[in-house]
Amino acid sequence: MPTVLVIDDNPAVATALETLFSLHDIEAVSAGDPDEGLAMLQSHAIDLVVQDMNFHADTTSGDEGVALFHAIRERHPDLPVILLTAWTHLESAVELVRAGAADYLGKPWDDQKLLATVNNLLELSETRRELARHRRSEKRRRDALAEYDLRGIVYADAASERAISLACQVARSDLPILITGPNGAGKEKYAQIVHANSLVKDGPFVALNCGAIPGELIEAELFGADAGAYTGASRAREGKFEAADGGTLFLDEIGTLPPAGQVKLLRVLETGRFERLGSNRERSVRVRVVSATNADLAAMIRDGQFREDLYYRLNAIEVKVPALAERGDDILPLARHFLPDGRSLSADAERALLAHAWPGNVRELRNTLQRGALLARGETVAAADLGLPPPPAAASSNSGNSGDEPDRAAIEAALERNDGVMAQTASDLGLSRQALYRRLERLGIKRD
Repeated sequence: MPTVLVIDDNPAVATALETLFSLHDIEAVSAGDPDEGLAMLQSHAIDLVVQDMNFHADTTSGDEGVALFHAIRERHPDLPVILLTAWTHLESAVELVRAGAADYLGKPWDDQKLLATVNNLLELSETRRELARHRRSEKRRRDALAEYDLRGIVYADAASERAISLACQVARSDLPILITGPNGAGKEKYAQIVHANSLVKDGPFVALNCGAIPGELIEAELFGADAGAYTGASRAREGKFEAADGGTLFLDEIGTLPPAGQVKLLRVLETGRFERLGSNRERSVRVRVVSATNADLAAMIRDGQFREDLYYRLNAIEVKVPALAERGDDILPLARHFLPDGRSLSADAERALLAHAWPGNVRELRNTLQRGALLARGETVAAADLGLPPPPAAASSNSGNSGDEPDRAAIEAALERNDGVMAQTASDLGLSRQALYRRLERLGIKRD
């Protein structure tokens, strides 16, 4: 519940305002003079101040109110202040509004106008504070990531930041990492980040797309082959494990690995030893294995298509790369990154990019920008150059409850969807911020 501080030497005024605010789910506390008011600002969490302009019966100049306002502004520059004025010091109040006061109201005040002003300022103040907290938190996270080699990855969305942070955090471990996410989301870039920040970063980074190799050749690709091991093998060749010795082996599309390859991969993960195809001599390597898939490996295990023991070997740590549609703040930075130097996006092109669902993820975005840059007749890429389909009609309601009273599940989902920002959550649910606070209290939902 928000708290308003009333600073007025007239106890009747303080009592009237406290009663008015309490009837509208706003807590109010009062102080009888400027010194007491400033002290309460130090000891209480105050969201808004309503202050008088004079504090002695024989004073009508408004100078005391001016001094109090400047003292509040110096100590609490973002705290909204409403001035209660009499006609004799209206000019002073106007000057203070120019200096940063939120509003002024004459005595006697209109209850409805005062409440409307207070509610609007509380909502705006809460939004500003949440944005400030969000920016501070974002800066701390970005500062923490600055010490890592991010391989030039372009991102702005918090969902991407969380995935990148996890990849960096686990990079120095020697445990196998499974990177999951849809096709085109950039899983190999995350594997490169893991390698660049690992204990084997000075070793080779070797990538193999298991889905691009015929099933009968995948073992030779992984483990190598002696001459004559299969038709066309005229000389011995090393496999990817040998090539990656002392570094990282990235196995993309691991879900396409055939059963025989799964058995041999499990063995080398457990022992670090393997045999080339057509050879009986064991070889030993030290390789950090990072694998990736867009498949549902758990479902493949249930269907007998993927070994459960191999899955747990590969999935010591899972890094989930979100789809581009789940990290909308990445779209425009990535789009600008993919444009050739000197090119820019028009406003309608930016709107079209943000409205598109991106089923092909980052790969589709890159191809779209390359096409747009090729077709643009000038230095600016327009929406028509992108060739994107028109967006589907917007849903009539974002709350998911067809206008009914939002339940616990709907509120918690909206809080998560908006990263706990109360103003955005309330808007998403079609509620005022005060109404949302009341529902949180009634349902016992705690904010982080």
